Amino acid sequence: MCLDDCDRNAWWPGMKPRRFFAPLTVRSKPRLVRHRIADARWTLPDLTIAVLADLHVCRPWTPLPALRHIVAITNALGADLILLPGDLIADAKLPGRGEPADAVVAELSRLSAPLGVAAVLGNHDWWDCRLAQSSGFARNSVVEALEPSPIALLGNRAICLEHGGGRFWLAGIDSQHALRRHGHPGLHDPDAAFSEVPAGAPAILMAHEPDYFAQGDERAFLQISGHTHGGQANLLGWRPMTPSAHGGRYAWGHVREGGRHLIVSGGIGYSGLPLRILQPPEITLVMLQRGA
Repeated sequence: MCLDDCDRNAWWPGMKPRRFFAPLTVRSKPRLVRHRIADARWTLPDLTIAVLADLHVCRPWTPLPALRHIVAITNALGADLILLPGDLIADAKLPGRGEPADAVVAELSRLSAPLGVAAVLGNHDWWDCRLAQSSGFARNSVVEALEPSPIALLGNRAICLEHGGGRFWLAGIDSQHALRRHGHPGLHDPDAAFSEVPAGAPAILMAHEPDYFAQGDERAFLQISGHTHGGQANLLGWRPMTPSAHGGRYAWGHVREGGRHLIVSGGIGYSGLPLRILQPPEITLVMLQRGA
């Protein structure tokens, strides 16, 4: 992405700034990263989307009080729409104590935006959910916590949203890696997700793993993802730890390919090790505008 697409030094009121190039981050004290997208396929008034990816809520690294603060800060941004692209619960391999899904969702239910809050599940929401493991993936604690909440779970479906006198579609797919550890494909079904989206309608896709972008699906001009944590280590642009079949191609930021846009949030939490090198946790704010 271009440097002018991202406000790397933006901080919210009341939080003590830290230099972007602070070498290590351990506790989740995220910065605010802004991306601006202008595209002719967006014909509605300007839209702002706040993204909270890869929360991995656990003690002591991203505890519930920290999540409560992040929620308050996100609400204060005044975004039109808030998206949660998966991995709400902790990586079981992380040396910490994961918080239960219902407690995590209870805090996230404090999020508020005019167009609402929507979520999809990430791979760790399946891999590290004890209910999913014990039920043969027939049940999921994150799903069961989200269903009665005000947060819309977009598991291979889309919703139509009205904005500024017009309409657009928000589609979501389930994790592409949900069952990988068991030798099975993911639970994503893009055709089901777009089944009710009219051809040519302005559509945004939320997918936990950014790799789906390589499929070239033109039904959405913008995809919003997480999963990578920005590689969790950024060595002068080289992100060797990026969990992607495409290396660092979709590791972080604003990617443009085939006339489409991909935003990959660096996320909030951690997996594997509670450590980030030159890749701080972030709240991502996407500003979508009419293009020429």
